[in-house]
Amino acid sequence: MLTPANGITALRLAVTPLLVALIVWHGSSWGTLALWAVLSSTDGIDGWVARRQGATRSGAFLDPLADKVVVLGALVALADEHLVPWAAVAVIAVREIAMSAYRVVVGRQGVSVPARRSAKVKTLLQDVAIGLCLIPPVATHRTVLTVAIWAAALLTVTTGVQYLVDGRRAGAARRAVAGGRGQP
Repeated sequence: MLTPANGITALRLAVTPLLVALIVWHGSSWGTLALWAVLSSTDGIDGWVARRQGATRSGAFLDPLADKVVVLGALVALADEHLVPWAAVAVIAVREIAMSAYRVVVGRQGVSVPARRSAKVKTLLQDVAIGLCLIPPVATHRTVLTVAIWAAALLTVTTGVQYLVDGRRAGAARRAVAGGRGQP
């Protein structure tokens, strides 16, 4: 459980309340942007470390959880500060929570739904949209922020649909293989 990658992930989770507080207290600021840049970049760093030193089951659970906590925490704070529309935040939150639940359910059935490249692009787009909201000169351009967050929401929904299709295919393939062996 206690590996360098898991330590980075745990640190991301621990620092997220500070990010949320900074967004609420200061809105868009260079300090808040700097903290966001560190938190969003450590997502890739903990994955890189885990691939080099060995991934763990706890890390496989904690890393996506940390991703969602960091992103959703920032988005809720930004919506509370009227920098992004609540509707876009709700779309992203519902997809993220639903997809996490879906992966747990199909995982219990022995179906693995691996990460797609498009999901990595989705995460990058979410990170960029949040980052734009935190850049002081950009934060006053509501149209830019709204377009960025809705683009992230659209890609978030698209990748969710892709995962559902992947899960159905993997489940059907698993059932076909099991059926060929006389299993239910």
